[in-house]
Amino acid sequence: MTLTLLLLFVVGLVLGIPVAVCLGLSSAITILVHDLPFTVLAQRSVNALDSTPLLAVPLFIFSAALLSATGVTAHLFELTRMFVGRLRGGVAQVNVLVSLIFSGMSGAALADIGALGGIQIKMMEEQGYSRRFASGITVAAATIGPIFPPSIPLIIFASAAEVSAVRALLAGVIPALVVTVALMAQIAVMARLGNLPRDTYHPTLPEVRRKITVSLPALLAPVLMIAGLLSGLFGPTEVAGVIVVYSIVIGIVIYRRLTVQGLWHAARESVEASANILFIVAAAALFAWVLTIGGVPAMAGQWLLSVSTDPLMLLLILNVLLLVAGMFLESIAAILIIAPIVAPTLLMAGVPPEQLGVIFVLNLMIGLLTPPIGMSLYMVSIITRMTFGEVVRGVLPFYVPLFVALAVVTLFPGLSTWLPNLVMQ
Repeated sequence: MTLTLLLLFVVGLVLGIPVAVCLGLSSAITILVHDLPFTVLAQRSVNALDSTPLLAVPLFIFSAALLSATGVTAHLFELTRMFVGRLRGGVAQVNVLVSLIFSGMSGAALADIGALGGIQIKMMEEQGYSRRFASGITVAAATIGPIFPPSIPLIIFASAAEVSAVRALLAGVIPALVVTVALMAQIAVMARLGNLPRDTYHPTLPEVRRKITVSLPALLAPVLMIAGLLSGLFGPTEVAGVIVVYSIVIGIVIYRRLTVQGLWHAARESVEASANILFIVAAAALFAWVLTIGGVPAMAGQWLLSVSTDPLMLLLILNVLLLVAGMFLESIAAILIIAPIVAPTLLMAGVPPEQLGVIFVLNLMIGLLTPPIGMSLYMVSIITRMTFGEVVRGVLPFYVPLFVALAVVTLFPGLSTWLPNLVMQ
């Protein structure tokens, strides 16, 4: 049964069939061939979507689309540029910091690239950076978004592994800062060795004050979200709803750029993005059920425990598995397929669920910028009209800080568990 399922899935991928369709179609054919109850198709798919934490996914997507429609991304970029742009390699540092700030609104790597990529790369080119370097740091910095709350992949992981979504989201705060610092350190080294340019923009004090005033409402969105989670007053879904209302209010009342047409466009964009994600969730749940019936989780657990019972060794094995999976599978699909198989064993071995979620997401985000699939690479290639190979060469230096950050998060579980334990004792 398992062999039939995997062969059909691989054949579908080779033929270029979308991942969600491959998951659902291979599962349906396997169920039919092996005479399993066909009603499972509807039951498992619907049950997978009947989850309160998953309601946060379309709401967070909608809030990010609303904030993009108000033009806050340009304000955030200019504000950050005023503070660190004068450093050598400063505009590249701005790129990373803006990705961190915007990640508190979007929760997805591709959303960050779509909203910020064109602005960031154009600005860096105007300041004398090569297009290859600009595209490389833009892709690398987009890995921060899915780790820092609101993280859509972490919400998906919490649902798949049946752990607290609030704890999973809080666990991403410090690791996201670790990734940010690692990328900024790499830029500082490259700036010194490669004589990267300084920003030519010299803002006056009144301009800085004006930009802070204009940007403050947008900056309060991630603060409001994290405060809601830390206070315990809201869960992920409630926080997402609050951020949607807040985004509409500041877009209409403060920025006065959110029109009825813009609201409709943001809603339509959010529906399309949410449908794509939830289609994968439903299909992957069916795929995971067939794997479970075939005894794959039990076999995988026995094999892992036969190799080692040491949590660190098990995490190193998982890192390799996820890095390879991330090269070929869409990240949400990979979480939904792999998490139910390996999570029970690693949790039983003593790996904290918060650390496990962060490791899952960080590995798969690195996979988004790793050939042969690398959706982030393709997206930047489209934005910049560069060849895929040029984008890959641009991102090569930034694998170093990303893997350093991954090693740090793997070796020090406290980075992921400290904040959730502090808040939710």
